Amino acid sequence: MRYTPSRRAALALAVSMAATAALAACGTGGGDASGELSKDPVTLRFTWWGSDARHQRTQQVIDLFQKAHPNITVKGEFKEWNGYWDSLATTVAANDAPDIIQMDELYLASYAERGALLDLGTASKHLSTADFDPNALGTGQIDGKQYALPAGLSTYAIVVNTDLLAQYNVPLPDDSTWTWDDLKSIGAQVSKASGGTVTGVQSWGFDAGGVNIWARQAGASLYDAEGNVAVPPQVLASYWQYLSDLAKEGVAPAPSVTIERAGAGLDQSGTATNTSAFATWWNTQLTSLAAASGKNLKLLRLPGEAQTAGAYYKPSMFWSVSSRSEHPAEAALFVDFLANNQQAAEVLLTDRGVPANPKIRTAITPKLTATDKAAAEFLDSVTVSEPPRVTPNGASGIEGILKRHTEEVLFGRLTPQQAAERFIAELQAEIKAA
Repeated sequence: MRYTPSRRAALALAVSMAATAALAACGTGGGDASGELSKDPVTLRFTWWGSDARHQRTQQVIDLFQKAHPNITVKGEFKEWNGYWDSLATTVAANDAPDIIQMDELYLASYAERGALLDLGTASKHLSTADFDPNALGTGQIDGKQYALPAGLSTYAIVVNTDLLAQYNVPLPDDSTWTWDDLKSIGAQVSKASGGTVTGVQSWGFDAGGVNIWARQAGASLYDAEGNVAVPPQVLASYWQYLSDLAKEGVAPAPSVTIERAGAGLDQSGTATNTSAFATWWNTQLTSLAAASGKNLKLLRLPGEAQTAGAYYKPSMFWSVSSRSEHPAEAALFVDFLANNQQAAEVLLTDRGVPANPKIRTAITPKLTATDKAAAEFLDSVTVSEPPRVTPNGASGIEGILKRHTEEVLFGRLTPQQAAERFIAELQAEIKAA
C-alpha cells in the first residue's frame, strides 16, 4: 500500500503522542547481547507490519530458522500499518516489547533516543554486518550506535515512460550528464507534442526524498547532526520555485490535478495512468508502476547528479532488537539469519525491498522478475554517499508539513520564500516540542 503524506502525518502524530508517554518507562535491563547462546528452550517474539503475502513468506523464514536452531521458538506478531505503531508503543510502555521489531526510519529516533532499542554493535558476536556498505549501515545509526539494520534499500530515481517518448519522438536523455533544466526542457517537449493530453513531468514535493536530494545537491542537509532543521531557506525556496515553474509552464499538470494525484494511490499517479512521461519515485516502486501502467518504464539517475551528487540509500524498513529483550543474543542471531542467510533471502526476495546485503542481493537477482531485477541493478549502478541524518524525534510528520506548503506554493497562496521560512519554523517547532 502507498501511504499518502496526510495519512502518514496522522499516524506520526498518534505514534509521537503515544511514544511520549510510553517510552518514558524505557531503559536498559535486558540480557547480554554479547553472551553465549542458550542451550535451553528460548522463545522470541517478532513483530512486523505488512500484507498476507508478507506474513506467509516471513513464516516460511521463521520455520527455516527454527529448523536450524531447534531450541529457539519464534512467535510472529503481525499487523496492518495503521495499528502497528500504537500497538508497539503500548507494549514498549508496558515493558513487554517484542524481541525483534520491524522498524521504520521515520520512527527510529523516537524509540532509539529513549532507550527502547538495543545497540546492535554490542551483538556482533551473533550478528555480522561485515558485508554491508557503510552507507547502508549509516541509515540505522544514531550518535554512532547501530540501533537498526536495513532490511532493504532503495534510492531516489526518475521513472520514464519510454513508450511515450517514442510516441512523441522525444529522445531519451543521457542520465549521466543531464540537469534539472534539461528535465524541464525535455518535459516541455512532451507536453507540447501531446497537445497537453500528456504532461512531460509529474510534479512532486510531497515526500522527504525530494527535499533531501535537492538540499544535498546544493551542498546542504535537511537536518544537522544534533537533529535541528539546517536547510537554508534559499535552498528550499529554489526547490518550490522549480515545482511552481513546472506547473506554470505546462510541463507538469495543473495544481488541482497534482494535489488530487498526491492524495491518491500509486495506481492513480501520472506514471501509472500514462499521463506523465517523467516522475520521481523510489527505484523499488518500478514493479508496481509497470504493472499499473502496462507500458515500458525505465529508471534514470536523477538530474544534477553529474554536477553535485546527492543520491543516498533509503531503507525500506529496518530490523531492530528491544533493549529489554531477555534473549538479545538469540534475537541478534535471528536478525543475522534474516539479513545474511541466502535461504531466507530466496523466500523473502524483494518483499521488504531490494536486500541491503550486497552479497545476498547478487545471489537472488537471477530469481527476480524483470522489473525487480532492473531495480536491483539500478541500485548497484548509483553512486551514493553518506546518508542523511536519521529523521529526528518529533519530525516524523514532515511529509504532512511538506504537502501543505507545496499546495500553498502551487496554488499561489505563498511565495516559495515564504513557504521555505514557514516550513523550517514549523518543523523546528515540532522537533523542539518532542
